[in-house]
Amino acid sequence: MEAETRRGDETARAANSPLIHDFGLLIKAATLLERRIDSVLRRDCVISHTMFEVLIRLCRQPDEEVSQRVLADDLTLTSSGITRLIDRMEEAALVRRVPSPEDRRSVLVEATEHGRAVFRRAVEVHGQVVERHFVAPLDPADYGRLTGSLGEVNRSLRDG
Repeated sequence: MEAETRRGDETARAANSPLIHDFGLLIKAATLLERRIDSVLRRDCVISHTMFEVLIRLCRQPDEEVSQRVLADDLTLTSSGITRLIDRMEEAALVRRVPSPEDRRSVLVEATEHGRAVFRRAVEVHGQVVERHFVAPLDPADYGRLTGSLGEVNRSLRDG
């Protein structure tokens, strides 16, 4: 019985550790912010946050065409997941598939004029949500430190 109590105490200490707590705050904040963005984009622009992410990638340079494979990698989606997403976006006239001039087996995706217009509106809506829930609650110096620190975390994860 005493051994069980000790294991229970150790387990509780582990579950309440600062690292577990702090990482949980990060995940919870990111998840809640993503849900809020998705909800507002669906309501105001009739696109999902994931569709917005595709449009970001396609609108970075004028007339950019990107392969579905690159989009899948950028958004960490499976091949079938990106295919279904692009199917829905094509049905909504946000994107179109075009044959790759370099590789007949490959299909590229580009934003349509309608997709670019929806994207421009979505950027405004996205910015309002991010400003209200990510930027405004923080002191400007804290915001700068947070974004700098997140950049460091991303570099660390990318580099290895």
